Amino acid sequence: MTILLAGFGGQGVLFAGKLLTYAGMIMGREVSWLPSYGPEMRGGTANCGVVISETPIGSPIVLRPELLVAMNLPSYDKFEPLTESGGKIFVDTSLVSREPARNDAETFGIPAARIAEENGLKGIANIVMVGKLIAETNLCTLEQAIAALEKTVPPRKSAMLEHNIKAIKLGMTL
Repeated sequence: MTILLAGFGGQGVLFAGKLLTYAGMIMGREVSWLPSYGPEMRGGTANCGVVISETPIGSPIVLRPELLVAMNLPSYDKFEPLTESGGKIFVDTSLVSREPARNDAETFGIPAARIAEENGLKGIANIVMVGKLIAETNLCTLEQAIAALEKTVPPRKSAMLEHNIKAIKLGMTL
């Protein structure tokens, strides 16, 4: 499975990619995670490619993702045309107001930033989106996602673990 997560720096797309990568490792799969970001810490563009496979991975580069998570309009504009026909696209409609430009991929519009804020989870819309992705693809179980969060959330931010678990559960119910 090839996944591309994209957004502005600071939206947590690299963290979300690491989470999916750890979930793949927990499932015993071959995985790769390849980040790409501009020189800006926040506000610049960021994306990462994740590959989860039952066989060895030839290249970590995701040119035509089967799954796309677009957290903002520039990312949606750039990567929507590259998504595989028959793929799935997850768009944060809190920041993206345009309709899909194609009908050969299933698009899920989720107002993740708004939902996260309304539920006391401001700043972790990325994990709400990952929850929705997991629910729609059966990529992993909730238990595997939580185990991946436990590996991904750094110890110095352990207080955020419960918020992330809440966010992933919330995303899975949308």
